[in-house]
Amino acid sequence: MDARTKATFQRLADAVFTDRTNALVAGGRADAGKPLTDGFSGDVALSSGTARTEDATLSELGQRRQQLAKAGETYGKASTTVTLDATRVTGRTAKAEVTETTTLTYAETRGNAPKTTGFQARHELTFKADRHGDWRLTGIRDTDQGGLAVNTLSKPAPVKPAPAPDNTTPDAPRAAITRNPAAAPKTATTYDYKAMAAYAEKYWNVYNKDYPDFNGHGAGGDCTNFVSQALKAGGWKHAPGYVYDYTKWFGNADIQSDSFVGVNEWSWFAQNSKRTTPLANVFQLEVGDVLQMDFDRDGSKDHTMIVTYKSGGVPYVTYHSNNTLRRSVASLVASYPNAYYYAYRT
Repeated sequence: MDARTKATFQRLADAVFTDRTNALVAGGRADAGKPLTDGFSGDVALSSGTARTEDATLSELGQRRQQLAKAGETYGKASTTVTLDATRVTGRTAKAEVTETTTLTYAETRGNAPKTTGFQARHELTFKADRHGDWRLTGIRDTDQGGLAVNTLSKPAPVKPAPAPDNTTPDAPRAAITRNPAAAPKTATTYDYKAMAAYAEKYWNVYNKDYPDFNGHGAGGDCTNFVSQALKAGGWKHAPGYVYDYTKWFGNADIQSDSFVGVNEWSWFAQNSKRTTPLANVFQLEVGDVLQMDFDRDGSKDHTMIVTYKSGGVPYVTYHSNNTLRRSVASLVASYPNAYYYAYRT
């Protein structure tokens, strides 16, 4: 494959994901009925089936935009870029791995609320060449384990439930998602919560080489590993022992306990060790606290995030898989209203 074709792949991917992001922007093109990628010029274009799929995707994202607006989340502008990471060709089929980087700017902010939120998402695009040698984009697949980018509609992959070692593993209570709950101020001074937030915001999209990266293909996702690192930066001490013992917690470049990297195992350790206490409502979370989600409500938690900012009663979480900086809890609740949520005071 020549450099010109690769560059065209990249430009088409950029156009597709820019369309998706723009569908979330107030006054954007979600209701225009014609995606910007229509009429894309060059030797590469969307297949008719993909064009229809993307048109439907933009319409659904327009509905999400409305749901977010009801939750007080409105974006005024956005910026999306796509980098081409790798390509491979087999006969008339080409696979392109790309990384999307998006920044969304809030339409209105009050006080010290964040002005932007951002994320990275990885995708695999499939192209097929016709008998004339012209390439058509025929498929788009999200490859991050978490699948939590705000402009994607794919369902996050559930985590394989961890086998409980016995019947005594602590079961965290679910947290409510209603707005304006009773205040639950954070009074503990045991840990350095600012250091936790600073670590997470430093490494949200540039991984710390002192730890393994579990966001690769088939690695299961890096979300809990990332949160454990942030907690460690803020003062959580190792509890060394057997890696499969959920009452132990430790992690470095060479070895990690299941509780350091596993969603459910972390929850068991956090509760058993008394390093956390449950919160009744997700909007009670403060900086340094942890939020988990169970997308399919099967009792097995699927995702772990850490609060790195709070403003106007709204916590903002930072996480891996997808790599995300300061996403509001209001956005999560609006996007996944049927998920189960678990809030932990650290």
